[in-house]
Amino acid sequence: MKKLIQNGKIVLENEVIQGDLLIDGEIIAAIGQHIDPEGCQIIDASGMIVLPGGIDVHTHFNIDVGVRSVDDFSTGTIAAVFGGTTAIVDHMGFGPKGCNLHHQFGVYKGYTNGKCVADYGLHGVFQEINEDILKETEVMLADGISSFKMYLTYDYKLDDADALKVLEKLKTIGALTTVHCENDAVIHYLREKLVSEGKTEAKYHPVSRPPYCEAEAVDRMIALSKAAGQAPLYIVHVSTGEGAALIRQARSEGAVVFGETCPQYLVLDDSRYEDPKEGLKYILSPPIRSREHQESIWKGLKDGSLQVVATDHCSFDYHGDKQNGKDDFTKCPNGAPGVETRMPIVFSEGVSKGRLTLNEFAAVTSTNPAKLFGMYPKKGVLSVGSDADIVLMDPDMDVTITKSILHENVDYTPYEGLSVKGWPVMTIIRGQTVVENERLQVPLGFGRFIRRKPVDYRELLSI
Repeated sequence: MKKLIQNGKIVLENEVIQGDLLIDGEIIAAIGQHIDPEGCQIIDASGMIVLPGGIDVHTHFNIDVGVRSVDDFSTGTIAAVFGGTTAIVDHMGFGPKGCNLHHQFGVYKGYTNGKCVADYGLHGVFQEINEDILKETEVMLADGISSFKMYLTYDYKLDDADALKVLEKLKTIGALTTVHCENDAVIHYLREKLVSEGKTEAKYHPVSRPPYCEAEAVDRMIALSKAAGQAPLYIVHVSTGEGAALIRQARSEGAVVFGETCPQYLVLDDSRYEDPKEGLKYILSPPIRSREHQESIWKGLKDGSLQVVATDHCSFDYHGDKQNGKDDFTKCPNGAPGVETRMPIVFSEGVSKGRLTLNEFAAVTSTNPAKLFGMYPKKGVLSVGSDADIVLMDPDMDVTITKSILHENVDYTPYEGLSVKGWPVMTIIRGQTVVENERLQVPLGFGRFIRRKPVDYRELLSI
């Protein structure tokens, strides 16, 4: 049966209209006023905001970093859909030393098979660089993987020479290089120094990864991108005003560089680390920063220097593996949950507080991720012919976020006690109602793998 969403405030790509939206099967069939309701299931959206389904392009479900995160692809995507996110793109974790790109793709096919309720994609991950690995990116792209991640820190960090090879290769095939930007030498030096001085409480975690640690790496990657002929570059989880400013400056000079931030850098500040016990909850990398950085990040979203809000959802139980760091912050697994709370937090802090328009909110939470990661216009936009991935948001609904109301598998939320105005009340994926009346309406395995396509990134410089 067709579905007709009536009387909603519909957020299109470049305007907002009051009207109706018709769903026929899996796609949007019509958008306008007074669409004929005959033969349709009616969804009354009076007083609601009708938005393109959220797309979170930075999750880490079921990742093994010596300990395994507690949200797998079932609990993670269930939490996502309850939070108004209809698609995720997960960053695959590292495999065994010497493995090729397809090794982890195969592992993650096993992780996702029959588990997801949201649609899902995967990013490739680089560990070591050689000619065979670079050639294999072409096959991965044919398999629907249009973006790859490299790290400038952690066990499989890439040096500048290998980073240049990656940038050049991905540029030629229309894929996107995504980078975790922190200076590895600075981190190791400061961590060892702090530990040697007995400074091992959680409050020293941000001291070990200062803002300039991110800024230097962002600046270096922009230079390498330029050396590779303005190769497309995407900086994940930007946490600092300096990082946002460097991206802004580079884009003004014609660089093909894009930036992502996360809700934790928009609403949390480094005072959270002062609690000697609770501070473990906020050990994630990059760390949360001082309040002055928050406003710089909001400015970056508003002026287009930063194009995406994702989450970096990577959940470890506070009463479980996070306690490994109770006597030494360097032993605490890095990461925090957030896939379920992203849309309401950014709506409340952005739209409800006047920082973002509805169109800007839809852009940073859905449309821009879809464009950058090869899913647009099938996903990320309310448009005739697009997948009917839709969220109804009640803009007047006041909610206090607590662990007890969330569906994430982890035993805490870093946003405990945060009050938000605006909450998703219905989630639709490919025309199927997935969440309604606070209940999941589809079985595990409903979500489909998204085969993402190559992109001409120069055409996206205006987003």
